[in-house]
Amino acid sequence: MSDTDAVDAQGAEAADAEGAYEEARQVLGPFTGPVFLAPLTHNPKNGVTGGVWVVNAGDRAAILKVLTRSKEATGRWAASEDPRHWNYWRREADVYTSGLAQVWQPYGVRAPRLLARVERPDGDIALWLERVRGEPATRWKPARHVEHARRLGAAQGAVGAVADEPWLSHRFLRQYVGSNTVGQELLDDDEAWRQPLVRDHFPEGLRREMVRLHHDRDWFLDIMESLPRAFSHLDHWPANTCADGPHSAVFDWAFAGDGALGEDLGNYLPDSVFDLFVPAARLPEYAARAYDAYLHGLRESGWNGDENLVRLAVCASAVKYDWLTALMLANAGEAQLDYGGGQSVDAERRYRERGLTLAYLGEWAREARELAPRLGFPKAPSGR
Repeated sequence: MSDTDAVDAQGAEAADAEGAYEEARQVLGPFTGPVFLAPLTHNPKNGVTGGVWVVNAGDRAAILKVLTRSKEATGRWAASEDPRHWNYWRREADVYTSGLAQVWQPYGVRAPRLLARVERPDGDIALWLERVRGEPATRWKPARHVEHARRLGAAQGAVGAVADEPWLSHRFLRQYVGSNTVGQELLDDDEAWRQPLVRDHFPEGLRREMVRLHHDRDWFLDIMESLPRAFSHLDHWPANTCADGPHSAVFDWAFAGDGALGEDLGNYLPDSVFDLFVPAARLPEYAARAYDAYLHGLRESGWNGDENLVRLAVCASAVKYDWLTALMLANAGEAQLDYGGGQSVDAERRYRERGLTLAYLGEWAREARELAPRLGFPKAPSGR
């Protein structure tokens, strides 16, 4: 999931877009008439992203994404110059130009085609990408998500880990989780848990499980870093996915790098509910079907590893959301906005759906604590 706000085409982003006309001529031309840019929803807080637009020029269309290190951003969203950092500003350009964004294509999961990479005089990088017009995964039925999980398993099983390029993210999960600190002091605050949205819509026992998850955080991260590796997208969720005929297209490769086999699935499933794309009541059945499909894809690809290690990765990936409970405690008195930040959402529905999903992740965490010692890993600090 993402704590994003809607992009708007004002100020710096509008100024940035002014330079797109000549690039459009070079990348999309020849065409007649004006160039129209329509902003797309992304995370404007992120210092790496200068803007994202749909560009229409005559009968041609493309996606323009500008990567930058000069945009003002503070705290966790500041652009990094460290190629291993989770928010390294040039990574997505390198993933595209290296061809790594297409390594899963033979198995039914691909990135948009890179039309051009333009190094701008101001130091920014403009990525001109194919516009994929398939149905967004945010509107898919659960069966389509399950089929996507099968393709993802086939792709990751066949490709596995890739050559360790210096700009791929490394220890992403530890860095990302560690950068989310808002509201952590509230986990032990009785008043925070008595706020009406929290009290009325978080399931009984959730506080205990989320405090326990936070207590065991480093153990979970150590487990995730010790499991079989795979080239991973690491921001794999329905808002970054759409249909490509019978297959899938995946966008936003800015975090791509080394991950545990199964980690991308462990991100995709809860994110389907956190942003209200799949009802929480369907999550247990949906997650079970998707996990079975992912394993089927792995076996289809010829992968013959221990599936218990994959299960452990999916369950232990619950640690990625260690920060979310604290953030919800901190924001329970604030206006609740949809993904993109453009409209209000039903606060009670959000807290109910997310509370149920966090409770489900608590079950994943308990399963991981039981499974890990049977596979030779140390016991969790809080026990089994």
